[in-house]
Amino acid sequence: MIDFTLTSEQKALQQVAREFAQDVLKPIVREADAEPDPQKGFQMIKPAYEKAYELGFAMCFLPKEYGGGGVSNVDLLIAAEEITAVDPGFGCVLLVNGLALLPLVWFGKEEQRKKWLTLACNDPKKSFLAGWVVSEPAGSPGGTANFDHPSPQAGIQVTADLKNGEYVINGRKYWPSSAAGWDMQGADVSVVVVRTDRQKGGKGGLSCIIVPRGTPGVTYEPCIDTMGHRLNQNCDIRYDNVRVPEENVFALGEGDLVISKAFTWSGPVAGIAGVGVARTAYEYALNWAKTYTAGGLDPIIYHQNVGYMLTDVAMKIEAARYLSWKAAAYADSYDCENYSLGAMSKIFGGETAMQCVYDCMRVVGINSYDRRSHPFDKLMRDVLCFPIYDAGNMGMQRRKIWGMLAHPSFNPRSFVDHELVEFTREMEGIGSVTARPGAA
Repeated sequence: MIDFTLTSEQKALQQVAREFAQDVLKPIVREADAEPDPQKGFQMIKPAYEKAYELGFAMCFLPKEYGGGGVSNVDLLIAAEEITAVDPGFGCVLLVNGLALLPLVWFGKEEQRKKWLTLACNDPKKSFLAGWVVSEPAGSPGGTANFDHPSPQAGIQVTADLKNGEYVINGRKYWPSSAAGWDMQGADVSVVVVRTDRQKGGKGGLSCIIVPRGTPGVTYEPCIDTMGHRLNQNCDIRYDNVRVPEENVFALGEGDLVISKAFTWSGPVAGIAGVGVARTAYEYALNWAKTYTAGGLDPIIYHQNVGYMLTDVAMKIEAARYLSWKAAAYADSYDCENYSLGAMSKIFGGETAMQCVYDCMRVVGINSYDRRSHPFDKLMRDVLCFPIYDAGNMGMQRRKIWGMLAHPSFNPRSFVDHELVEFTREMEGIGSVTARPGAA
């Protein structure tokens, strides 16, 4: 049955998340966002994170058997919208725990799951952080968008060589969230995507390695100073002959599949984050329009242009929310095999949110440019991140959908029929091989 009605349990979850966001998180957001030092700003949210951990939000997506919440993807989105409506950077800190640890659920060995997931879900300090370490600095080669390129000289270049029962890691990662930890000495655990076979391309050459906090040879450079999402820490990490035991490796030769599935799971969450920010802008602009006259006799909501613009914003927010819900429900049905719908919801939610925030600024007018009196400075800085983070829309996400649509087996009615669309390695790599004009 198609039903958009929240159950009593979902309404209770929504209320707890809303109260946390408004009463615990919101009072610290403005000062933390304004802190010039990004690491100090990140540290300022630690009390709120500890409360989120206590309430179960930090590890709610992990299985109950290890101490997690075992929530559905739909339920996760209900809570995430309330939190990201206050601050999407804080929401990203929670999201990254899932990006790092869910690959262990999908690809890890049981002994790895028991060890690391149990630790993550039962931290007496309530401050456990997991780092999801994939992205690399721009360069030639560099970046991460072409992680599935057939050449071993392209894509991910941090290497891990097996020597005497240990993997030796060398290279540099750039942009990973939370990996430097609260004290710049490392997250409690990081899952690092590395090249374990220097002779193979992205399909077959990549793997995942668990790197615990305190592992020698890992250096954390000063955090990246970002425009928005400033409550989310972004790292610059160097690995110099970092040694981890062979038992810490999982998804050997399948790192490409880990990347694809992790950023598929996170797609609807990123989409609903866009909804949360757009909702905040819309509610503010609507209230403004109902009370501000712009020098006229009546509030500007009675001007047709304002009314139509806010009507369009409201419609776009609803559409983005329900596409995210659809993608999450599909993920719940098929063990997070929602590759196209996950990417669609992420793309549509983020790009729609950008337009919504801008249109709300147009409604408020020049006053929206006053950063001290109105919230749009932060809203716009935050919303600009959505199309370019979390496997960027022009990098991985659109290419993932393209690869599936181009495959001979694709059924264009599969989504309306709620049928499983299996993602295979044949769908990877599309668009990664290009030709320069005039090249032989």
